[in-house]
Amino acid sequence: MAKKSSSGGLVYSTEFGRACPGCQQPVDQCSCNTDEAPQGDGIVRISRESKGRGGKVMTLVTGVPLTGAELKTLAKELKKKCGVGGALKDGVIEIQGDQRDLLLAELTKRGFTAKKAGG
Repeated sequence: MAKKSSSGGLVYSTEFGRACPGCQQPVDQCSCNTDEAPQGDGIVRISRESKGRGGKVMTLVTGVPLTGAELKTLAKELKKKCGVGGALKDGVIEIQGDQRDLLLAELTKRGFTAKKAGG
């Protein structure tokens, strides 16, 4: 039995389990999702944002040249260093509060080229 997504792509087969919607291969043999570092200028930007958050401030870290588990681990360690919560969404690390100075020092210490961005 095979299940299809609403867009018509195969998502599950009793033959091999979950399938990649892009290449229709089993997830463990997927060839369309190669974890390559995102292309950029090599500078990690640390900005502050409160828009759409009910006035609460978040510090955003963008441009980190890591992917997958490495990026998730870095986000966890940065949250722990700041002693606050946060999230990892679409390659952007979100840290609660205005933590720009602390994050700038920590990322520079870890060997990244980092700078403050925005206001």
